[in-house]
Amino acid sequence: MTGRSVRTPKDLLANKLIDEADLPEIADVARRYAVSITPAMQDRIFETDDPVGRQFVPTGRELLVAPEESDDPIGDDPFTPVKGITHRYPDRVLFKPVHVCPVYCRFCFRREVVGPGDQMLRDAHLEAALDYIRAHPEVWEVIFTGGDPLIIAPVKLRPMLEALDAIEHVKVIRFHTRVPVVDPHRVTADLVDALRLTTPVWVVVHTNHSQEIGDDARAALARLVDAGIPLVSQTVLLKGVNDTPEALEELFRTLIVNRVKPYYLHHGDLAKGTGHFRTTIGEGQELMRRLRGRVSGMCQPTYVLDIPGGHGKVPIGPVYLADDAARVTDPWGEEHVYPPKPAGDQTEGQVGGHAGDQTEGQAG
Repeated sequence: MTGRSVRTPKDLLANKLIDEADLPEIADVARRYAVSITPAMQDRIFETDDPVGRQFVPTGRELLVAPEESDDPIGDDPFTPVKGITHRYPDRVLFKPVHVCPVYCRFCFRREVVGPGDQMLRDAHLEAALDYIRAHPEVWEVIFTGGDPLIIAPVKLRPMLEALDAIEHVKVIRFHTRVPVVDPHRVTADLVDALRLTTPVWVVVHTNHSQEIGDDARAALARLVDAGIPLVSQTVLLKGVNDTPEALEELFRTLIVNRVKPYYLHHGDLAKGTGHFRTTIGEGQELMRRLRGRVSGMCQPTYVLDIPGGHGKVPIGPVYLADDAARVTDPWGEEHVYPPKPAGDQTEGQVGGHAGDQTEGQAG
């Protein structure tokens, strides 16, 4: 593992992640969007245009902004009653105590606000955010996000967690993080100990390709699971990174083997300068359809779209029932009448000769 994170265009050039001819254009990108690639991810980039390099090495394509792209593509701003809190859903809030990350994904939906400016909620702002949670008994779950909340030193994270642990109506604490995969040395015994509370703590690990998950990441995930902290994952569907059934299958199998349940596959958000990463929804649905017959239900995330404007997430996976709900398509593309007709029943409604003749033993 190399010694330090790559943070500037000159660092990128020195580490042979960009060509010298691209330096002026990459400097323009870096003036707008933060750059950081941890040593762990530098070690997982085998070629600059591979599935890990594409996620973290900036390119000039980020300067191309489509009309539909936005500074706030999922609509956090209108639901921010106090600094550091987003309250979009009735029973849960986003708690954003930090605005920096160990790595900066080139497709980040918060790329306009992470990296620059105030790095962490302090004193009055932190207390105001906690007071908001205390004052809203409908808040059942607090979701740490940011920035990456696990970049916070355990000595500073522990008081925040203890404050939340003391709020009777907060029943679940959740972390959204890339740290266990992209900066696994941060998952120390002290951090794991800070996460062990009376209030259950869940960790949602963001990872997009199995190539990201090296031996250090596997060990970091194991430290969390072995401490009794449940792990699920979220993945962003990215053109040129994981938009094949083979790439998604390998990622989700790798996660399950490491005791991480695939949770969400996100359709790419309309963040500025990210159009080169987005698939169509139809392409995403077809990928999910092809996964259904390839891997077990344990490996299946929910494919979701975060509706622009703050209207929430909805599942957008493929539909297997016909409009009349009388026919269902199996993972192999065959249609069947539902409910099945009794043997010998030749009544109207048979589809493709499959009524009453379904193959036994095909398990999902």
